[in-house]
Parts: sequence; structure tokens; C-alpha cells
Amino acid sequence: MEYFIELFLSGLTRGSIYALIALGYTMVYGIIQLINFAHGEIYMIGAFVALIVAGVCTIYGFAGVSVLIIAAIAAVIYASAYGYTLEKIAYRPLRGAPRLSPLISAIGMSIFLQNYVLLAQTSDFLPFPRLIPDFEFMEPVAHIIGSPELVILVTTVVTMILLTLLIKKTKVGKAMRATQQDMSMARLVGINVDRIISLTFVIGSALAAIGGVLVASYIGQVNFYIGFLAGVKAFTAAVLGGIGSIPGAVLGGLVLGLTESFAAGYVSSDYEDVFAFGLLVLILILRPAGILGKARKQKV
Repeated sequence: MEYFIELFLSGLTRGSIYALIALGYTMVYGIIQLINFAHGEIYMIGAFVALIVAGVCTIYGFAGVSVLIIAAIAAVIYASAYGYTLEKIAYRPLRGAPRLSPLISAIGMSIFLQNYVLLAQTSDFLPFPRLIPDFEFMEPVAHIIGSPELVILVTTVVTMILLTLLIKKTKVGKAMRATQQDMSMARLVGINVDRIISLTFVIGSALAAIGGVLVASYIGQVNFYIGFLAGVKAFTAAVLGGIGSIPGAVLGGLVLGLTESFAAGYVSSDYEDVFAFGLLVLILILRPAGILGKARKQKV
């Protein structure tokens, strides 16, 4: 039973990681129906920024939670700037183009950012300091779940709740929903569509940066390729849960993480991807729009 609980909690942690990144995918797709394949690289850049800032903080005598907070804030600001710049330079000029054009642009930006970090840093894995401290109240259950796992789980849940409230209860959220439903009509009623779309990219990039900091601290290493691998899994989670749905992105991430964890624990780690993508195919056969997704009518 204890082994089952360990696998379950490990799956929840892994799924929460996917969910944090998938939220960025699903927000952008929900507004402009674009798959931002460079989103994983934003996650990777956030982790590298946190690594550099954490090193500087250590030199100047900072320690503990303060290093985590400073590194996370720096990563969020830096990654948000990248997200804003990507939208303005690579996606906005192609907004009226056929859908294949911005998709190719997104893949190109993904490759560009990978190689940019490769040249600016190194191809080797770099050790990442453990920024999440061990909480005293977690000691009785530390053999089952540690402080980093708890922080990742809580961050994912809180993020989902805050994003849901933002979209459902605020003027910005209403503007996002209006832009999603009809961009031309949203402009006619006075909504600055360009600003709303840029804000969506900024929020998604900030979430990716937070995920990058937490995951790098949890795993203990980082390199230029981690964004691609995490991005593929997060995109899968978004599709599984219903891309465009915030609760769907979280649910898809958790389902994917639990599937991989139990497959690795009870069968073999060599087949965890087989089970994960097999489940994706099965669910999409039964529900083409994903678990919580709603079928869209294609505009002619």
C-alpha cells in the first residue's frame, strides 16, 4: 500500500509539473488558436535565469527562502519579457496569415531559442541548487512526500484557481473571453485586442518560468534541452484535458503524470511513454475535444 501511495504522489508531482506548463499552452490557444511551440523554451529560459540569479544571491550572502523568491521573481520578469517579444515579433505579423504560417514560425522560434541558450551557456547539464527548503511540519511524512513535491502541488492548485478567477471575475478576463469568441467584434466594442493577446502571452510565460524554477530545483539540474521534452509532455497534457480549458490543462497533466508513474512502477519505465500516449489516443477517440474540452465549429 505504501508503494502505491508513493507512486500516486510521484504521479501527482509529475502531473503538476506538466499542468503548470500546459496552462500557458491552453491560454494562448484559447485566445488565438495558436500552438506556441516555443513555450517550452520559455520554461527552460526561466530555469536558467533562476540558476544565474541564485548564484549571484549566494555570492552576496542570501540564503533559504529569500533566494527562491528572488530567483523566481527574476525568472518571471525575464520570461515574461521573452513571451511579450515573441508575440510581437514572431506571431503578431502573421495573425491574418494561414494557420500554417504562425505554426511554422512557432517551431522556428523554438529551435532558435534552444540554440541561443546552447551557444550562450553550454550543452552539458548544470547542477541546480535546491531552493525549496525542508519544512519542519513535513518531517513525519517526509518518507512519502517531501517539501518540493508539496510546493509544486500547492502552486499548481493555487495557479489554476487564480487563473479561473481572473478569467471569470475580472474585466481583463471578460476581455479575454470576448477576444476568444470574436476578435473583430471585440475590437468594435473598444477592446484592445493586441494588448489582451500580449497579456495572455505574458501570463503564460510567467507560469512557465515558475514551473521552470520549481522543477529545476526539484530535479537538481538544467540544460538547454529540458524545454523541448517538458513542452511536448505539457502540450500532450493540454490536449488530453481539452486544450483551451484551464481546469482541463490541470486535469490532463495529472492524468498524464499518474499514468506515467504507475506504468513505470508496475510495468517498466521503458514503457511509460507508451502507456501515456496510448491513453491519449484512447481518450481522443472517445472524446475528440479532450476530457473537459468543448467541440468547436470550424470557421469557413
